[in-house]
Amino acid sequence: MSSILNAALSLRRGDGSRVGAERIALLEALGEAGSIRVAAERTGLSYRGAWDAVQALNNLFDAPLVITQAGGRHGGAAELTAVGRAVIAAFHRVDAELAEIMERLDQGLSGAGPPDAAGDIGGLFWSLGMQTSARNALRGTVTRVTDGAVNAEVSLGLTGGVEIVAIVTRESVADLHLAVGRPAIALIKSSFVVLAKGEGLVTSARNQIAGVVVARVDGGVSSEVTLNIAEGKTLTATITRESAEAMDLKPGDALTALIKAPHVILAVE
Repeated sequence: MSSILNAALSLRRGDGSRVGAERIALLEALGEAGSIRVAAERTGLSYRGAWDAVQALNNLFDAPLVITQAGGRHGGAAELTAVGRAVIAAFHRVDAELAEIMERLDQGLSGAGPPDAAGDIGGLFWSLGMQTSARNALRGTVTRVTDGAVNAEVSLGLTGGVEIVAIVTRESVADLHLAVGRPAIALIKSSFVVLAKGEGLVTSARNQIAGVVVARVDGGVSSEVTLNIAEGKTLTATITRESAEAMDLKPGDALTALIKAPHVILAVE
């Protein structure tokens, strides 16, 4: 699997210009060629662009990285200082360390990395990179898989003791390698979430999740109501504004979110 993460190292002091891989390459070319013009050609810069970059680099550090002379046989002589060579070496050292970090993250993303206190590294960064049109994306761990003739019931445990049940095909269970202990994401459209007040509800909805209203945003026709269902976990429902007003929904109200199990979509890395 290709990584969903990438990183590029750049150095910056105060409000000065950034020093990235391109300018380090320019410094290295200057050190080899001793000429700004030749270094510019090797790195794909114009002579003026390379000259300006050298001046910016010299301005960025307390001591110059490059000593320059205008003109000359190659259109402008240049010599790296000891500070310039030290900057190149330091950049590559830090860049190598960054590459090692990214490699460890890649191993985590492929499932080879060790778990941390919050879960596996790959799952954490997969959650960061995930994009979906579903308003609710809740990460949890498969706690139970109940097989049936055609479909299977999969239970996903979230933090705070909240459980979400999904009904998926047996083929999906096999394709997604759903098994107890596997991290997964429950995707739920906000329009699939029904809100109810009161206790002792009798309903056919497989998921009945208790929560407290933390926000209500009214539109011209619909209202978006967000519930706190566990520490750090929220669930959002989109209902008609008429319903929100009839229920007099406001922050602090205790509600029950009803979600049919077939309306829960499961996703894995």
